[in-house]
Amino acid sequence: MGHTDSADGVPHYWGVTGRRVQQLVTAVATTDFLLFGYDQGVMSGIISAPAFTHDFPEVDGDSNWEGFVVSIYAVGCFLGACFILTFGDHLGRRRSIFLGACVMIVGVIIQVAAVPPSSGATAQFIIGRCITGIGNGINTSTIPTYQAECSQSHNRGKLICIEGGNVAIGTLIAYWIDYGCTYGPHAFVWRFPIAFQCVFAIIVIVLMLRLPESPRWLLTKDRNDDAATVLAALNGVSRDDTYVRTQMTVITTAIRNSGHAGGVTPIRELFTNGKTQHCRRLILGASSQMMQQLSGCNAVIYYFPILFQTSIGTSHNLALLLGGVNMVVYSIFATTSWFVVERIGRRKLFLIGTVGQCLSMVLTFAALIPGTASAARGAAVGLFTYIAFFGATWLPLPWLYPAEINPLKTRAKANAVSTVSNWLWNFFIVMVTPVMVSNLGRSGWGTYLFFAVLNAIFFPIIYFFYPETAGRTLEEIDLIFAKGHLENKSYVHAAKELPQLSEAEVHEKAREYGFHSTDEEARASFSEREEKDVNESPGFAVNDIREGAQA
Repeated sequence: MGHTDSADGVPHYWGVTGRRVQQLVTAVATTDFLLFGYDQGVMSGIISAPAFTHDFPEVDGDSNWEGFVVSIYAVGCFLGACFILTFGDHLGRRRSIFLGACVMIVGVIIQVAAVPPSSGATAQFIIGRCITGIGNGINTSTIPTYQAECSQSHNRGKLICIEGGNVAIGTLIAYWIDYGCTYGPHAFVWRFPIAFQCVFAIIVIVLMLRLPESPRWLLTKDRNDDAATVLAALNGVSRDDTYVRTQMTVITTAIRNSGHAGGVTPIRELFTNGKTQHCRRLILGASSQMMQQLSGCNAVIYYFPILFQTSIGTSHNLALLLGGVNMVVYSIFATTSWFVVERIGRRKLFLIGTVGQCLSMVLTFAALIPGTASAARGAAVGLFTYIAFFGATWLPLPWLYPAEINPLKTRAKANAVSTVSNWLWNFFIVMVTPVMVSNLGRSGWGTYLFFAVLNAIFFPIIYFFYPETAGRTLEEIDLIFAKGHLENKSYVHAAKELPQLSEAEVHEKAREYGFHSTDEEARASFSEREEKDVNESPGFAVNDIREGAQA
């Protein structure tokens, strides 16, 4: 997998090891989510530009066509997520990311090759945008899982929040490129912003050529040597280091406990409960993505310039400029989660964001009711505060939570379902927002009332059902749900009561909860299966690994 060994037997990828390898994994994740954010924001400045409406006249003054051209991207993302749901376990994380970036480039080429104005050009642009979405759906379903499985528990949340926060920075880049291109030649106005997506995709492809596969995925395929190499590289130690052997034991035990040997999980396993609580955890992850969309984020991100033009009455140029300023605010606040997600935790950030978003939407709809330009300026303030709260909380968290809340057996498929949920609701919101703004009250104030009510509903859902996962290993999170099930208590309380555990304590606690001997999902005992698998790998002996687990 593109690695080299140093004189002391430490594996290197791209010539680096340890923390630097983790930084390269983060670089791939953040670049791809920059692309994700860029692709989300790029149409906001293009869709109402005179050059675009001239070349694609169907969108000129037609809110239904406008919504369709923008939201078809979400349909593609949905299809890409469905692809990972079906084939993700077979392909693995690395090949899926590589495939997604390549598909996005194909979609971009189809879009910029359109020769308008004609109905055929519009159809070609829509098809290309959908294909670009397929590539993005593949990657957004895979990358959070890949990064979670390559990260340490103490900084997993921070790294995935950096990844999610880059959606805002990507959107910021898109807004300002859109704004700058309005001063260029006619064809340049929309072709260059669309084509610029290829820069991010090429960086992802190049980096993935020599980065490792997820060690957890490798172990589900019984590729023990490769997994040991990756774990050693991620930790900057040799393959026979005690810490690597301990991690191998804990992860392999989790695979055996979950019945995930072979690495392919049937869809029906997503809907089982028991000690593993697959279905509950699937719902927790997917509902976070659903609530992110229903909070109104993309009604603001996609249509910010249009909202300013229709609701506040600014010119197109000023609307683009204000949109760019709003994205600066968005990006600044998106970085705050990087520093607080491990200190404050997931639950509190979810709750803080929900309250802030709700009050911002209340301010926005209340300021639009009078229908005057002076009152509408208050709506602008509401949109700015909304995007600040969203960027700091609900932007990154729904990408982090499903990647860590789901167990190894269902993680790839459950994370894909969460992404499917995101894109389905994304399509719905992006499709109906222009229609809602046109029909719900003067200046569309009813649209913002709708989102205010939804945000208020989210608060009790988060408070009563979402357990805290900050500072926990992925295997430790499994124990939270086992504890809640076996002790018949709230999973929120189970998370509070279970102390943070070392790798060896996780191993022992799993035995205490009966995973190793009585769990009906375990197809064979740990000792027999572990001895067979590990002894087949040169340089490993079962007694060594068990001793490492007890060290």
